[in-house]
Order: sequence, then C-alpha cells, then structure tokens
Amino acid sequence: MASSDRRIDLDWVRILAFGVLIFFHVGMYYVTWGWHVKSPFASHTIEPLMMLSSPWRLSLLFFVSGCATAFLHAKSSTGFVRSRTQRLLIPLAVGVWLIVPPQSWAEVTEAVGYHDGYLHFMSLYASGYGGFCREDCLRIPTYNHLWFVAYLWCYTMAAALAWWAIPQRHIDRLGAAVAKRLRGPWLIALPVAWLAALRIALVARFPDTHMLVDDWYMHAQYFSVFALGLLLARETGVWEEIRRQRWIALALALAGYAVVETWNVRYDELQSLDWLRQAQRVFYSLDQWCAIVAALGFARQWNPADSRARRYLTEAIFPFYIVHQTAIVLLAHFMKPLGLRPLVEGPLLVAATVAICFASFEIVRRVGWMRPLFGLAPKAATPVRAPASSGYRALLADRQSP
Repeated sequence: MASSDRRIDLDWVRILAFGVLIFFHVGMYYVTWGWHVKSPFASHTIEPLMMLSSPWRLSLLFFVSGCATAFLHAKSSTGFVRSRTQRLLIPLAVGVWLIVPPQSWAEVTEAVGYHDGYLHFMSLYASGYGGFCREDCLRIPTYNHLWFVAYLWCYTMAAALAWWAIPQRHIDRLGAAVAKRLRGPWLIALPVAWLAALRIALVARFPDTHMLVDDWYMHAQYFSVFALGLLLARETGVWEEIRRQRWIALALALAGYAVVETWNVRYDELQSLDWLRQAQRVFYSLDQWCAIVAALGFARQWNPADSRARRYLTEAIFPFYIVHQTAIVLLAHFMKPLGLRPLVEGPLLVAATVAICFASFEIVRRVGWMRPLFGLAPKAATPVRAPASSGYRALLADRQSP
C-alpha cells in the first residue's frame, strides 16, 4: 500500500543526521585519523565514540535522500531534472570555489608551511597546482565534505533516467515486491547480506576516496541504500515493519558495533586471521543496516506533529551542511595558538560552529539572490493586495469606531 503524505519523521531523521555531522567533524580534529587540520592533542581517546556513527551515518542520509527523491518526483515530475540540478549543482559549484578553499588553505598552511597569503593560494587553487605534498599531494580544486552533494546528484540523475525509461507502474510493482519481501527477519537479513557481500568483495580493492570516478565500494553501498529508500518511500507496510523491529535493530546494531570496535582495538593481533576479518565485515554491515532501521523505526514510533521548528530546520539544514566544515576548520586553525585543552576547546568549537551556521542561514534566507547559491528555493513573491474601495474602507472605519 502506497502513501504520498509528507513524512515529518523522515524530516527529523535528516535534521538530526546532518546535526551529528557537526559533532563528528569537530571530533575529527581530535582523533588520529587523517583530516584537514589536526589538534596537537589528537589521540585515540574518542575514536570509539566516533565509531558509533561511522558505519551508518552517511548510509542513513542516502537512504532518506532516496525517500525524499521519490516524494519530490511524485509531487512533480515535470522539470524534475532541472530542479534537482539547480538545487544541488549550483551550491556544489559555490562550495568548490568559495566555501571549501579556506579549508585547503588552512590545511596547506599547517601541513606544508605555506605562508604566501590567501589570494596567492587561490591563484594556485584555480590552476590545479599539484605541489602541496607531504605523504600525499593535495588535489585542488576540491569539494571536500561536499562530495555528498556530487554523489547525490549522480544518484538522482540515475533515478530520473529510470523513471524516463521504465513505466511508473513497473517501478511501483518493484517497490511493492521489495517491501513484501522485507517482512519479519528478512527486513534485517536481506539488506545485511547485500551490504556484507559488497564490503567483502570491494572494500579492500576500492578503499574510500570520496572522489567521484574511483570510489566504487562507496558507490556500491550508497547507491544501494539510496535506491532502496526510493523504492520503499511510499510503501506503508514496510514502514510499519521497521517501527515494529526498532528495538531488535537497536540491539543488533550495538552488538555489531561491539564486534567492530573489538576488532579495531585488537587489530594488531587479529589482522592475520582472514576469516575473522571477513566476519568483522559482516558485523560492520549488521551495525550499518540495523542502526538505520533503528533510527527510522524510533522516528516512526515518535510520529511527531509538524511544527515551526521542523519547518525552519528543514530549510536550514542544507545551508548548515555547506558551511559547517569550513567553520570548524577555520575556527580550529585560528584557535590553535590559544593552546586550549580539548575538554574546553571542543565544546567551544561546537558552539561557535552552530552559531556561524545559524548566522549564515539567517543572512542567506533573507537575500533573494543568495538563496539558490545555498540550495534554497527562490523566495516566494509577496502577493500584492488590491486597494480597498472607498465604500469598503468606510465600512471598516465604521466597524472600528467606538
């Protein structure tokens, strides 16, 4: 059974998932994993906490994006490709040339000691300069965290091609067949088996690069969950199944996380056991899919009413996403000389980043020409009221008299 009503619960999942990115990217400053700038206090301390969301955070966003794409296409298929291209590629271009370059400037300033000024750096950035090298060479121009937008546009265009080539009734039948199959234990077993097969087959051959042309493992998993979200978006039966299994999914996600984190902690002594490596990949996929089911299921159970906060944040979250990482990188770079400890500096980074995101959005949403640059719909024109007739004005005055 299909439904096309607006999904307030999915709006909140998207809002909260993008919100997690702020905390995650602040955390990237303090862990030992590679990132654009690094704290002098970087350590393994919060890496287990970071791994709580790493397996599923972006897959959840692609699943919800698949659902949103299905709803948008059902609402209006005319001009769908043009609309989605404008809403995604214009902000991507703005990001590559205006928002992201300060991140790369801070990175080369810290990593290779570049000190020739930002304008000179931008001339190198625009020319595709390849001389910023340490262990690896920085590839510029780049989209950094905006890779998600590039991937989402490609997947959306693939969906548009499918809608053009395949009659809608066949796509609806496929969605209904998939939803029917995902009943009972199969809701978890089938997607986990698929994701685990992809991980076992591809992750070692194609480690993630976030570069569009060679990131085949990431494409395989992200497009899979995007397509699944697109097919299941209006299948109310499977959403009720997701709601029913939310606690089971949460327990299995935590079990998967425990196995994956044990592997990470004891990697040096376990890495030689290939069978255990493959088992860890299965548990990673269990964590990945079950966390998605749990998040969607609890949101469905919550079933929130619409609110002013939801409407505001639904519009704000994409501009937040565009701006947030540049804010974090620059704040971290300029706060570094203060020598603040992570317990003090980290919360300050989160608070300042959120403040910058809100301030940026408040400016962008009020300036008509800036709205499309950050993925917002054009500002609705204020309707012009016709002047009241003299008789009507007199009637109003009479009613308002004491």
